Amino acid sequence: MLQYSIKRILMAIPVVMFISFIVFYIIQLPPGDYVSSYSAQMTAAGEVMTQADMDQMRANLGLDRPVYEQYAIWIKKIVFYGDFGYSFNYNKPVMDVVKQYMGLTLVVSLVTMAFQYIVAIPIGIYTAVKQYSAGDYFFSGISFLGMATPNFLLAIILMYLSYTWFGDPLLGLFSSEYVNAPWSMAKMMDLLKHLVIPVIVIGLASTADLIRVMRGQMLDELNKPNVITARSKGLSETKILFKYPTRAALNPIVSTFGWSLSSIFTGSTITAIVLNLPIQGPVMYKALLGQDMYLAGSWLLFMSLLTVLGTLISDILLAWLDPKIRTEFRGN
Repeated sequence: MLQYSIKRILMAIPVVMFISFIVFYIIQLPPGDYVSSYSAQMTAAGEVMTQADMDQMRANLGLDRPVYEQYAIWIKKIVFYGDFGYSFNYNKPVMDVVKQYMGLTLVVSLVTMAFQYIVAIPIGIYTAVKQYSAGDYFFSGISFLGMATPNFLLAIILMYLSYTWFGDPLLGLFSSEYVNAPWSMAKMMDLLKHLVIPVIVIGLASTADLIRVMRGQMLDELNKPNVITARSKGLSETKILFKYPTRAALNPIVSTFGWSLSSIFTGSTITAIVLNLPIQGPVMYKALLGQDMYLAGSWLLFMSLLTVLGTLISDILLAWLDPKIRTEFRGN
């Protein structure tokens, strides 16, 4: 198992390096650069930048160099100094912007992921065991509704219901009196209250999809020969259920961990804008819109790292759940 994990980690390193180059190249594909965007903003405000001013600004920011040279400088600073560059929009180092928003982004993302798996796995097992029951039809209907409802629409509906029932639309992650207040139990409880709508909105579609996957896998496993043999030996249904079909059905669920981790980060942008959440989605949107390449590139690199990390964790969990994977690895 240790050997398998080490090999997967070593394989991930060149993948991350390749992704970093692709990310840096792609964010420079749109015409113009940050100076062009800044000049357009200044013109809209009634001030005009001359071509000489723009050229001087590009030279100061290092934007007059070839793309490959800019990438080499950027990645060298990241690897050797942990320096991800300078955010032009926020006028501060990229890591300062990341630190400002990453904490709450991780809280929202991890709570959402926990919600997805904690809800989806038991419901998936129940709907498979109770196939065609009233509960199966109910949860199946909720699943299809969850997958079909746009996130932003669900966010608006839940905000309206929250305001109607409780007098508070629960915008943001904190009430106004707690935004700049030091951490306390009251602020923590306020955060948990405000997390309800974002977690449901961001996690519902993936939860509904995972329920369908878990149900389908369980139905495939429930009548396999090993389960029938276990029943003939007199084992209890509960023991059989969790020892054989559930463990086998978890394999495709675990394999989704990689994209689930990154999709929660990247898929929450519209929801975050609608709900006014102080997380990375709106920051990323603003960086791309203003061609703030170092900030946008760093966020995209973090998303890629999360995908690689999630895939690595999925591979290790699959190897733990399924001994055949470890056997095949040793055979190779």
